Amino acid sequence: MLYHIRMDVKLPPDLDPDVRADLLAREKEYSQKQQREGRWPHLWRVAGEYANISVVDVADHDELHEVLSGLPLFAYMDIEVTPLAVHPNKIAG
Repeated sequence: MLYHIRMDVKLPPDLDPDVRADLLAREKEYSQKQQREGRWPHLWRVAGEYANISVVDVADHDELHEVLSGLPLFAYMDIEVTPLAVHPNKIAG
């Protein structure tokens, strides 16, 4: 199943710099692992914002929740999920 996801990151401004650096390093490692394993085929930065737009390809809602809640920054994100379906006018391929 494909999902369109918008994630807005809201880190506390007073977050310890070492904690922040660790979170960001773990976030990068985790998200790249999901990409390599094919669950996260699209990841786009929203220009001018600490946010991204992603397309995630997982088996079901439960797997989606597992992937998203596994993000090290999950506690600092506002996440909006939209399930996607194939459009009838789409050219195959």
